[in-house]
Amino acid sequence: MSDAPALNTLTTFTALQVMQDAPVIPVIVLNDVAHAVPMARALVAGGVRMLEVTLRTPQALACMEAIARDVPEAVLGAGTVRSKADAQAAANAGARFAVSPGYSSEVGQACRDLGLPLLPGVATGSEIMMAQEDGFTQLKFFPAMQAGGPAMLKAWSGPFFDVKFCPTGGVTLHNAPEFLALPNVVCVGGSWIVPADTMLKGEWQKITQLARDTQALRK
Repeated sequence: MSDAPALNTLTTFTALQVMQDAPVIPVIVLNDVAHAVPMARALVAGGVRMLEVTLRTPQALACMEAIARDVPEAVLGAGTVRSKADAQAAANAGARFAVSPGYSSEVGQACRDLGLPLLPGVATGSEIMMAQEDGFTQLKFFPAMQAGGPAMLKAWSGPFFDVKFCPTGGVTLHNAPEFLALPNVVCVGGSWIVPADTMLKGEWQKITQLARDTQALRK
């Protein structure tokens, strides 16, 4: 983990600080509130504390509330934020940063108003320019592999030299090093650290080990 001040002790922090904390931000899909706290504790034990819980299931907000209440060592984030209402609901549930699959000015402004650092999703140069116009220069490249992978990020490093990325979508333990070797990539997002079958079986030590394995990816 970073030597910087612990983000869970700070009242405000930036999207860049979220990205710099560890090589990987886990992309988490939770279908059972009972899994939320042990899963979060397992990740934190493995050195991963930026937790992106996606708003993809009916249980997501309740899971976020449980993590925010019972795992203060974690820095809880909300993924799949697609609207102002999503941003508000995530903040109410205890989220301290947000990640979106795409970008709109409404989502950007809502997160600003709520004090939520935002990693907006982009897949094209035009979307990068739209996000930059609104002041966002730390972006999620999504879906990373389907939208061009490391080659696309290399191409963007020229015209978008002042932008930093978190590639997400199709990123694995095996291809993450290729992304992380790029100067415009700060971290990656991945779901491989929290396999659905592992959570169903309650194999929390396995999730801790998967989290620990990501530390070797640090550039």
